[in-house]
Amino acid sequence: MGIECSSTVAAPLTEVFDWFARPGAFTRLSPPWQPLSLIRESASLADGQAVLALPGGLRWVARHDPNAYDPPHRFADEIGVDGLASMPAGVAVRWRHTHEFEAVDDTHTRVLDRVETPVPAGLLRPTFDYRYQQLADDLAAHRIAAEHGFPRSTIAVTGAGGVVGTALTAFLSTGGHTVIRLVRHAPRNPGERRWDPAAPAPDLLANVDAVIHLAGASIAGRFTERHKRDIADSRIAPTRALAELATRAGVSTFVSASAIGYYGYDRGDESLTEDSARGDGFLADVVADWEEAAETARCRVVRVRTGIVQSPAGGTLRLLRPLFTLGLGGRIGNGRQWLSWIGIDDLIDVYHRALWDDSLSGAVNAVAPEPVRNSEYTRVLAGVLHRPAILPVPGFGPALLLGGQGARELAAASQRVVPARLHAAGHRFRTPELEAALRHLLGRTADATESAQVGT
Repeated sequence: MGIECSSTVAAPLTEVFDWFARPGAFTRLSPPWQPLSLIRESASLADGQAVLALPGGLRWVARHDPNAYDPPHRFADEIGVDGLASMPAGVAVRWRHTHEFEAVDDTHTRVLDRVETPVPAGLLRPTFDYRYQQLADDLAAHRIAAEHGFPRSTIAVTGAGGVVGTALTAFLSTGGHTVIRLVRHAPRNPGERRWDPAAPAPDLLANVDAVIHLAGASIAGRFTERHKRDIADSRIAPTRALAELATRAGVSTFVSASAIGYYGYDRGDESLTEDSARGDGFLADVVADWEEAAETARCRVVRVRTGIVQSPAGGTLRLLRPLFTLGLGGRIGNGRQWLSWIGIDDLIDVYHRALWDDSLSGAVNAVAPEPVRNSEYTRVLAGVLHRPAILPVPGFGPALLLGGQGARELAAASQRVVPARLHAAGHRFRTPELEAALRHLLGRTADATESAQVGT
């Protein structure tokens, strides 16, 4: 048994094969709904091996077959009984995956996947639907950047281990860029540099072309004085120190995370653009100071005001998915709050564009084109998961967990934010509609890949 799938992507043969050979390819192709995490990526498609973590402390080792390696046309990986570490007897799964590539013409490549395994084809098909969409969209994004003259660059990234940072660094490295992860622990490889947020080393940004600053304590949690202090202290002073260092190092572009909390926790039905006034509340105050710190960099600065990021690997969707899967999801209060969301891959594209589009500077709203009300979000998520959503969360519920201020500024926040500057730049969103975004992220696409064929 097994599955055979194929898809044609708009990129030359060698470009597609090189994409697969670069660090980050496994991460970019791994469906976020699956309970797998990468421990160690393969160093070579010829004879390397990747180690994956499975639930329950199990590990899955995938080895590349040197006999199948034929660049740029083919490579293969396999897992046998000896490829499973700590796996209980009787549950080992045979798996051999052959990746083949053939040129359709000078600008198109057919990608063919053959998997030999007893795993039912119906369980595998959503994975390949996801992989082909990711591959096509990532290659298209890099092609657009190249057409605008964006060269291979060295990019330093803080917060690289988070949900957004993991996806972003993998995207950049598969595009041929050199990524330097700024970490707080001792560097484990040449791609890491130790970063002390309070006193960054003078040579931290040596030979770096651009900085993407994502680091900051999680906003989620009860709004105690200590939690609020952690939120502010992890953002404002470290951002200013890094921005000043970027100036001294001659960095050309400084891209800093920010948040739509700038607009306040409730602006009614007002449509909020980057030119809208600052709102009220603790988060609005923090974001304003955070952005002011970023602007101390004497180069092109882009402040990415991020909406509610959609990914089952983290954030609100990770919390809501199990509840809605059990049929326990529902709107919050009356459900009329505006929710300005963005799929994680569209957010990655915004950060990417901030690097190559010199016309962008200052605040940029990283949100999907159409915000939705909480009741609409609830209905769509429940529909994608084929579950009812009939249990509304009473208004006092979030306050029990987050406190009054936390509930007001997080769970009950209402911000109708639109990406005016991205629209003006002609930016293309991968999944501008909520249902399509959730289906892609949760492996619930309506139609199977047209070219998928079940093998036996």
